[in-house]
Amino acid sequence: MAITDWPEAERPRERLLKEGARGLSNAELLAIFLRTGVRGKSAVDLGRDIMKHFGSLQALFSANLGDFGKLGGIGAAKFVQIRAILELAKRLLEEEMKAGVVLASSRAVREYLLLDLRTQEHESFVVLFLDMKGTLIESRELFRGTLSKADIYPREVVKMALGKNAASVIFAHNHPSGTAVPSPADHMLTQTLKEVLDVVDIRVLDHFIVAGADIFSFADHGLI
Repeated sequence: MAITDWPEAERPRERLLKEGARGLSNAELLAIFLRTGVRGKSAVDLGRDIMKHFGSLQALFSANLGDFGKLGGIGAAKFVQIRAILELAKRLLEEEMKAGVVLASSRAVREYLLLDLRTQEHESFVVLFLDMKGTLIESRELFRGTLSKADIYPREVVKMALGKNAASVIFAHNHPSGTAVPSPADHMLTQTLKEVLDVVDIRVLDHFIVAGADIFSFADHGLI
């Protein structure tokens, strides 16, 4: 049965307007984004199938197009809709960081980096540039590598930071096929970047490593 044939009080859109978003299940919220189902299934049925298949929102938002292909009747169009939700959430957090003071241990920074890096299949090195007030100027991916290596050039990091008149920076990169534990090379890189930025009076607030749903903070472990 199509959702339009349901009693109005049971339809996800109408319930959201009346009860608020918190009253809806994950499957019902997905249904609102998906808008339509597939042959023989309503959008809510499809949302339930998706949640059952992936088991959690974390797994869902980490999925790639190939993962979605394992669900019958769900192709690129539905995958794109799900990815759009993720991108909107990331942009919301970026706006939040630009609107207020960013601390290395803040919720917004961690959630933003998890959304940005956890689904990457390649290694990515990101820098958050902050002004004198600790407000985000820009988040920029400076380097992209393979699954096992990303070449970071300190000179380019310094050049970019000076060009943006940054007072401090936060580094982040991901371990696509590993754990959120810094390698000896990660420690060496962090120290090198800190030393070259100290010369131009730019503080390094933290260096995060993201692996799946896990995130490691150098600052929290006394390594900055």
